[in-house]
Amino acid sequence: MRAKLSYAVTAAVLVFYFVLVGSRGVMLIESGTLVTVTFGVAVLILPVIGLWFLWKNTQFVRRANALAAELDAEGGLPVDELKRTPGGRIDRDSADQVFAKRKAETEAAPDDWRSWFRLAVAYHDARDTPRARKAMQRAIALHDGRPVQQH
Repeated sequence: MRAKLSYAVTAAVLVFYFVLVGSRGVMLIESGTLVTVTFGVAVLILPVIGLWFLWKNTQFVRRANALAAELDAEGGLPVDELKRTPGGRIDRDSADQVFAKRKAETEAAPDDWRSWFRLAVAYHDARDTPRARKAMQRAIALHDGRPVQQH
């Protein structure tokens, strides 16, 4: 729940920022000179890109959460079997062992969105966020029946 609240607050702050920047862009355009109109258009592009990115990221999170709920209903969520240090950090060797197991499961069933979901969690636990995101995107695409891009 804390993560959802943090995401909502961050999104709200970003939207406020985008509105503020957009209003400045409009003010520059209303000035009417070639330089201010050019800068105004450039400034308006930033909130558009930001809103697009926020929308895509929110859609990704919603889809990943939907997969987690479905997998939980099936009893297939990965069990937290990671060893931790006394300070609560994940032991790297433990994360590597779990990752190797999840990778083998995914190689054995490359068209199963569930194995890709569990691999994404293993990547996340190993602190490899880019690969975790790619694995989750693949899980979402497989779940939705969309073609999967090979990289």
